[in-house]
Amino acid sequence: MRKLKQVNHLMGLLRPAVEDVQARHPNAVMVDAGSGNAYLGFVLYELFLKGAASGTLLSIEGRPDLTERAQGRAQRLGFTRMQFQTAHIDTAQYPERIHLLMALHACDTATDDALVAAIRHGADHVAVVPCCQAEVAAQLKEKRPVVASSGSMSLLYAHAWHRREFGSHLTNVIRALTLEAFGYQVTVTELTGWEHSLKNELILGRRVHRENRRARIQLERLLAETGVNPKLTRELGVKPAVSAAVETVSAPEPDASEDASEHVVTR
Repeated sequence: MRKLKQVNHLMGLLRPAVEDVQARHPNAVMVDAGSGNAYLGFVLYELFLKGAASGTLLSIEGRPDLTERAQGRAQRLGFTRMQFQTAHIDTAQYPERIHLLMALHACDTATDDALVAAIRHGADHVAVVPCCQAEVAAQLKEKRPVVASSGSMSLLYAHAWHRREFGSHLTNVIRALTLEAFGYQVTVTELTGWEHSLKNELILGRRVHRENRRARIQLERLLAETGVNPKLTRELGVKPAVSAAVETVSAPEPDASEDASEHVVTR
């Protein structure tokens, strides 16, 4: 019941993105990465695809029993443009072009895998609710920052409990900034109240540029200053800034003429 409440609320937040891709792409391809029981996909199909003439929804789930169960349910409901694939998010076969990618509670680096797929396949819209971020917390324990901007910075994650919480927050900051660096306009908001779930941070991205050099510089500096490099940035080839660059390079202000010409996405 709690999961269904989150899914229903998420549909309201996703409505502008779904309506946007349907208006611009009659054969819109939507992907639910790490779909589980496919609750999100079934609600989305009922609300937006059932009455549409075209458009497909691909649910990707690594557990065969869940895929089989959801596929049978789709057949009984007559949801003929709802497709299923049994695969982990990082090894799935994605359509060449994705218009909307969603990932609800994909654990730890699985959310990174979903974001990598979205960026590589040019998704117009991205919506992820991260869960159980552990990788960065482990890196904070093992690694030292390339540049120590303040000797007291490490006090934020000296204790294991704080390291988990700080690592979780830092992970999502890096995810949002990575989306910005690759041309997305990002909104970070609450999915539902804390009484429903402690994992309720929703990251929404809408692709508006091919790239954002200012955000890229900020991301590289953040990686250097914290000494972490999660799977998302590794997969996309983003490296921490070198020491000299972190100390001397200021992120340039966005150039209006560049935003209007070089980097704007032509759809």
